[in-house]
Amino acid sequence: MLDEIFNYLNFHFSVEASIVLLILVFLEAVLSADNAIALAAIAQGLENKKQEAQALNIGLVFAYVLRITLLLTATWVQKFWQFELLGAGYLLWLVFQHFSSQEDKDNHHHGPRFNSLWQAIPVIALTDLAFSLDSVTTAIAVSQEAWLVITATTIGIVALRFMAGLFIRWLDEYENLEDAGYITVAFVGLRLLLKVINDDLVPPQWLVVTVIGVILAWGFSKRTVVELVPEEREKTEVSN
Repeated sequence: MLDEIFNYLNFHFSVEASIVLLILVFLEAVLSADNAIALAAIAQGLENKKQEAQALNIGLVFAYVLRITLLLTATWVQKFWQFELLGAGYLLWLVFQHFSSQEDKDNHHHGPRFNSLWQAIPVIALTDLAFSLDSVTTAIAVSQEAWLVITATTIGIVALRFMAGLFIRWLDEYENLEDAGYITVAFVGLRLLLKVINDDLVPPQWLVVTVIGVILAWGFSKRTVVELVPEEREKTEVSN
């Protein structure tokens, strides 16, 4: 009995567990880039930067609770294709809403505008949950150890918050980045839809990461041209 307990503890604190944890964290980071852009774009629907930060902070706390719940019930959730269909439909609806809405000329923002902080928070939490439906299968395939997956998820949600904060700034700096982000959202939504239709049609994970990387590279390819008002233009010319 003591030998069995020792072997059990030995695994949990072994080098093998550390490597698996690093792999899970890496997968969380790689697969969260498109998620971070989507959350940043949603937060930009608020009136000011302070509200954007608050929406991300509170929204991701709720998102974390939903992620953990999803992980703990993953075996049960995976039995029902309806969850993946709802996730796919929600992500594709976000994409449609983005590309069909009129652009805000002041900050090049597509998508919904929110009148209050509490309108944006549920959208952020549900969007992260929809993305998690796609990533939870990958995490469980890497390790069946719940504590490893939950630890990686905890680190991943913190990393996602920092990434979303960076993308909020970059969305103002790069003209195509918001569109690129939503194209990757469409890609994830279609991947979920293919899992519902026929799992054999789902593209491999390496192809998903490659496609997302190419799309994001296009998103960072063109900086936003800022038009100066006459007074600012004169100051710039004088300083030069």
